[in-house]
Amino acid sequence: MTDLMFIISRIENMMYQVTLDPVNRKGKIIVNISIVNESDFKKIIGLFRQAIHSGLAVSPYIKIIRGGENIGEVTIEKGKVGIATACSITIDGVLLKAGIPVKPRLGGVVEIHEGKPLRFTDVLTYDSTTIDPLDVLMSQELTSVTDMINTGTGKILANLREAPMPARDKIEQVLDSLVEAGFSCILEVGEPNNDILGIQVGRDKLGIAVIGGTNPMAYVQENGLDIDTHELSILLDIEEMTHIDELKLDYLLK
Repeated sequence: MTDLMFIISRIENMMYQVTLDPVNRKGKIIVNISIVNESDFKKIIGLFRQAIHSGLAVSPYIKIIRGGENIGEVTIEKGKVGIATACSITIDGVLLKAGIPVKPRLGGVVEIHEGKPLRFTDVLTYDSTTIDPLDVLMSQELTSVTDMINTGTGKILANLREAPMPARDKIEQVLDSLVEAGFSCILEVGEPNNDILGIQVGRDKLGIAVIGGTNPMAYVQENGLDIDTHELSILLDIEEMTHIDELKLDYLLK
């Protein structure tokens, strides 16, 4: 009998391998890989661009993998296109690399009203599931990313981690450097010993809520297009990725 591996084990393993230096914008990040039909690719990239420009992604950097090519252990079939995008657990890896013992706690759906995050409405803890919580919640069609993009009010995917209270100043420095590098996915940083978006944190801890990397995929799904996403897929050097506004789509699909 094979032992079950909870998703937290995979997350922690990948966190330790993140080498991103946000100041120099070099190093490896964790990516999700989405596989789409080549016939839908341009429309889907347009939806990704909208989600990214609306602040509903981890970063604007992506990598395109053509049909017949491999990325990590994932093979992209002919007639399909792969899209690698930043996973939010990269943030945990960068904090860890800076000496901050951060603990990923849960993934969930956050209610947003007029651009302001209100509360988590549905959550799954990382140490209680063998599947990525955001994948589960996206499959349940609990999001309203389309409404969020169009009106500023809706439900999006996010996740929460805890960190020690004395590290607050260092955390803010690291998060500022990530924002400068284009990782503008920080939803909220809580006060020590206070709830964050309706979730209680541990004693002498503070919570950090980050926008989930699968929101663009949820947006595609809401628009009725097929997309197969492999969360926490591989580590990829950020220098292999391109800003979504600089993609040359016709060249990529030749």
